[in-house]
Amino acid sequence: MSFGKEGLSGEANSGGEGNDVSVRRENQSPREAELLTRLKYLQADFENYRKRTEKEMRGWEEKSSKELVLKLLNILDELDLAVIHMKEGVGLKDLQEGIEMVQKNLLSALESAGLRKIEPVGQPFDPLRHEAVERIQGSSGRIDIVVKELRTGYLFRGQVLRPSMVKIELATKEPSDGGKKDE
Repeated sequence: MSFGKEGLSGEANSGGEGNDVSVRRENQSPREAELLTRLKYLQADFENYRKRTEKEMRGWEEKSSKELVLKLLNILDELDLAVIHMKEGVGLKDLQEGIEMVQKNLLSALESAGLRKIEPVGQPFDPLRHEAVERIQGSSGRIDIVVKELRTGYLFRGQVLRPSMVKIELATKEPSDGGKKDE
């Protein structure tokens, strides 16, 4: 049996001879007819499954986006209050505390969606997670170490979304053994 453009048949497609589907159907055994019917049902079931899963995925995506937007709306409300208090002349310390609270709530909302901060300081330099924008020569050590974070980097569900912009201390270079030694 083979699968041709016309469907399941008992014979291989051999050029122009015997290509009439109705002729082949008349020559089919009951078993071949049953297999062809089952194949058609299987194809239809698979197509329905594909459409259903695509619809479910769109629904899950919409639901998760809606949940994140709702959390961000609460943070927007907090920012609106901060602007109102600033216009009313609330003290600088109170305004700073309010902004820090908004920052904390925003980070919490983003973390619930899968965002994580990269903590680079004191870690070995990793070009996949860190972008070195400043370098200083080190006095000890064999690996480059991050000594300062200049811009926060983030992971989203374990993958780098934005690398940390960092200052690194370069490892000391070992003298090469290939040169001449003084004796």
